[in-house]
Amino acid sequence: MTPLLDIKNLRTMLHTGLEPVRAVDGLELSISKGETFALLGESGCGKSMSALSIMRLLPEAAEIVDGQIKIDGCDLLQLPEAEMRKVRGKRISMIFQEPMLSLNPVMTIAAQIEEVLNQHFDLHAGLAQERIKAILQQVGISDAARRMNEYPFQFSGGMKQRVMIAMALAGNPELLIADEPTTALDVTIQAQVLDLMRDLQQRTHMAILLITHDLGVVAEMAHRVAVMYAGEIIETAPRDHFFQQPAHPYSQKLFAALPTRHKRNQGLAVISGQVPPLSQEFHGCRFADRCPHAWALCRHTIPEWIEIAPNHRVRCHLFDQQAPSLRSASAAEMPGNLPADSKKVMADQESELLKITDLKIFFPIQKGLLKHTVGHVKAVDGVSLTIAPGKTLALVGESGCGKTTVGKAICQLIPITAGSVLLNGTELIGLARSQLRKKRAEFQIIFQDPYSSLNPKMRVTDIIEEGINALNPGSDKSSSKQTSQSTSTENQVDTLLQRVGLPIEAKWRYPHEFSGGQRQRIAIARALAVNPKLLICDEPTSALDVSVQAQILNLLRTLQQNLGLAYLFITHNISVVEYLADEVAVMYLGRIVEKGHVDEVLNTPKHPYTQALLASVPTIESTSKRVSTHLSGELPSPANTPSGCYFHPRCPHVMPICRETYPEKSTFSTTHSAHCYLYPQDKDSSQTNTN
Repeated sequence: MTPLLDIKNLRTMLHTGLEPVRAVDGLELSISKGETFALLGESGCGKSMSALSIMRLLPEAAEIVDGQIKIDGCDLLQLPEAEMRKVRGKRISMIFQEPMLSLNPVMTIAAQIEEVLNQHFDLHAGLAQERIKAILQQVGISDAARRMNEYPFQFSGGMKQRVMIAMALAGNPELLIADEPTTALDVTIQAQVLDLMRDLQQRTHMAILLITHDLGVVAEMAHRVAVMYAGEIIETAPRDHFFQQPAHPYSQKLFAALPTRHKRNQGLAVISGQVPPLSQEFHGCRFADRCPHAWALCRHTIPEWIEIAPNHRVRCHLFDQQAPSLRSASAAEMPGNLPADSKKVMADQESELLKITDLKIFFPIQKGLLKHTVGHVKAVDGVSLTIAPGKTLALVGESGCGKTTVGKAICQLIPITAGSVLLNGTELIGLARSQLRKKRAEFQIIFQDPYSSLNPKMRVTDIIEEGINALNPGSDKSSSKQTSQSTSTENQVDTLLQRVGLPIEAKWRYPHEFSGGQRQRIAIARALAVNPKLLICDEPTSALDVSVQAQILNLLRTLQQNLGLAYLFITHNISVVEYLADEVAVMYLGRIVEKGHVDEVLNTPKHPYTQALLASVPTIESTSKRVSTHLSGELPSPANTPSGCYFHPRCPHVMPICRETYPEKSTFSTTHSAHCYLYPQDKDSSQTNTN
C-alpha cells in the first residue's frame, strides 16, 4: 500500500555556530492513511526539527540539504513557496507544543480559524462563521457561538489546546502533526485531548505523526513507534511489539528510567552523559558513549538496519553480531538499591515536622476607581496537612486547584487569610521578619522552572553562597574571621555540588551553560545549602525528559535517606507519586478531597475525583487502549465556587445533598479519609469545611 507520507534520507542543518548542526541526519519514515505514528526521544534529538522540516517552517538559520518528503507521491521539497502554502493547513496541519505562544493574543479565536478557511476555501462570511462554530463544537468547546469571539487569554490551557486542534482541523487535513500536544496539560485534560484526537481520526481517517517523550501516551495512541536519537531513528516497531520487547539499549534505558510503585526501594536506571553535540560528524554508533554494552566496533562503524522481527528494525551492532539477548543484562547494569551512607537518618514516624490546620488564602477581587472589594478568589479554602520528618507527602490535583499556593504559603511568600502553619511546633504565621528569617533555614522551596528561578547573571558558586550568607546570622565581621568563613563557605559549595552529582569546577559557570536537569540539580544544591528539614518541591521534574527525571528522583530519594529530609512534593505526575511518596493528598478547588497512605489512595481511591484522576493516567503496563469515563467540563473558577461539594458539577454520582452542603470527613482507616456523601460521615467532625 502506498504510504500517505514518505520521507527518504532527510537532512536538515542549522547554521548557528562555527560548525553546522546536523539536527536531522538521514531521517526515513513512512505513515499510512488512518495511522498514528509516534516519534519518541529526548529533548534535542531532532523530533521537532523533523516536524518543521515536513511543514517547511524552518528558522532562517536552518536549511534542508538533502532528501525527499512526499505526500501522496508529491515531493514537498520541489514545490515553490506559493504552492506549499496550499499544502499547509489543507493537506498537512500541525499542533504546536505551546498553544499560548502559537495563538495570536490580539485576534479572536474565530478570526484565527477564519484565516485558515480563507486560505483554502471560498466561503462567504455566513458559511465561514457556521463552519468555525461547527469545528469548535467538534473539538468539545461548549457554547461555541459565544466563545468563538473571545480571545486566547480567556481560555484555560486545555481549551487553548482544543482551539489549536480546531485550527489544525479547519482545512480537513490528511496528516496531522502533533508536537507534544499534551506535555503542559493535567492528566484529566490530557485524556480528553487524546480521546478527541483518536475520535477525530476514526471519523476522518487522517494520519497522525505524534511527537512525544511520554511512553504512556505512546502506549495509548500509537500504531507504530520510532525512537529518535541524535538526529536519526535508531529503532522502529509496531506498538505492541515495541512495548513487549524494546531492542535498542537506548529504548531499554527509557523504560528502565520510568518511575513506578514496583521500584520504590530501587534507584531508577539513568542514562549517563548527554546527547552528543550534533555539530560533529559521527563515525560509529551515536549512543556508544552512553551505552553499557558498547565495544570497539560501536565506536568506529555505523550500525546498519537489522530486522529482528516482522516490521521491527533496530540500528545496533549487538544484533548484527548475534549477541545474547539484551534482556539478560548483568545485575551490575541493572538499577539496584539506592546508595546510602553510614549517616542515614531514620524518620520519626510519630512526630510532626509540619502541621497545617485550616489554611485559607483568599485574594480580593477589586473593581472600580476606588478599588472596592467585590469578592474573593478562594485559592486555598481550609486545608489541613501533616508531614513527619523524613517522609514525603505528595499534593496532587489539576492546575489551578491551589497546590503551588499552599507551598508558597508554607514559605510565607504570600499573605495568609486564616489558619495555622506549625514547623517543629513554631507558628510561622505572624512571626516578625527577624524571627522568620531565623526559621527560613529550616524550610526551602524548589521551583518548577530552574532557569527562571536561578539568577542568569550569577555564577553557580554565588547562587549557592547567597543563601548560606543570608541565613547565617552568626557571621563575624572581623577580617580574619571573614577569611576563615570564606574558605569554609567555599568548601560547603564544593560539598553541595558533589552531593547533587555535579563536578566542583561547575561552580564557576553560569546557569545558561547547563542542561535542564543540571540546572535543577543546582536549584536543589541551593536549597540544601542552609541544611533545611523540609523541602517543598513544586513540579521539579515536569519539564524534564524521562531519563533526566530519573536522575532527579534518584537524587531526591538518596538525599532523603541520608539527611532525613521531609518533602512536600507538588505534582500531577501519578507515576512519580507512586515511586516517591509515602502519603498522598488530592486537592480540588482549594480543598483536600482525599488523603491517605500512597497505597490506600492509589489502590482503593474513594472520592470520585480521585478515581477520575487515576483513570485518566495513560499507562504502559497494558498496551490495550484505555477505556474510561472522563470528567465533564473544567475546573470551576475559585472566584465563584459551587455551593455544597465543590466537585458536584462534574461528579457522575451527584446527589441532591451534594448541592447543598460540603460533606464532612469519611474515615476508612487511621490514615485514609475523604470528603464525600457516598460514604458515612464522621459524626465528630466539628467543621464541615475543614480538611
